[in-house]
Amino acid sequence: MELRQLRYFVAVAETGNISRAAKAIFLTQPALSRQIKALEGELGQCLLQRRPNSIQLTPAGEALLPAARELLQHAEQVLQRARAAAPGGRLRVGYAPSVGSGLLAAAVACFTQTHPGVRVDLFDLSTTEMRAGLESDKLDVVLSVGPAGEAQGLQWVALVGASWMVAVSRHHALARRQRVSPADVARGPLLVFSQREYPEYWDILSAWLREHGQRPTIGGEFDGVESLMAAVEAGLGVAVVTSGTNHLFPKRAHFKILTAPPQPLCIVAGYRLTRADDKPLAVFVAELRKAAQTCG
Repeated sequence: MELRQLRYFVAVAETGNISRAAKAIFLTQPALSRQIKALEGELGQCLLQRRPNSIQLTPAGEALLPAARELLQHAEQVLQRARAAAPGGRLRVGYAPSVGSGLLAAAVACFTQTHPGVRVDLFDLSTTEMRAGLESDKLDVVLSVGPAGEAQGLQWVALVGASWMVAVSRHHALARRQRVSPADVARGPLLVFSQREYPEYWDILSAWLREHGQRPTIGGEFDGVESLMAAVEAGLGVAVVTSGTNHLFPKRAHFKILTAPPQPLCIVAGYRLTRADDKPLAVFVAELRKAAQTCG
């Protein structure tokens, strides 16, 4: 039995719906179902009665739920004691370069001045990987996109809104334009981040294009900003990206202002609620907020 399987079971039990639970913990529904079945196989008991639009706990599931919550809480306390006893300590930070590199550099610089004994490890990850890293306790804090607030044991702190731009190659016909419309984007071909790894990006972009009555031709899906911008530079299509991307890749493309752009993307810092009293973590989040105010 793995702790992450218990976390997944608790998420399903608390939402009452596998689809909603999968979305909340950034897993696909089939992957979440497999993990629950693996847990049931390990226990030799059926934990959920599956219905068309909901689930109900079996007697075994009802018995497991409070015990699972208690075990997860105890595991977190053990980790906290181990961290407190370790000299210096370590802060594991997940981030997406396209949305957080500027904030992150400023926050790390200030944090290391006040906490020189704490090692900061940075991990370039997708949205899905960051959420999974928090859930499995492989990350302490992430710099990502999404709504602010509390959800499924995680705290999301809103930092700043990032505007949208269109990236085109220097030889593309749109390179001579100052502004680009949704119709121009849809004619593409449109290069996008992977739907599986960046679900919020897809939700925002799809809703925006539908709002303007556009059905684009997708020219390719990419697992990171580096590969996406390489495709733009090669002239394979156009991409809708956040404004920070032009600072990361100023020589790779022309970045154009969007007419009627989507709402600014909310950049957030996320961490587990059980870590709310962790002082180094709190200081790092505070530094992210200061950096966001400076950038804003």
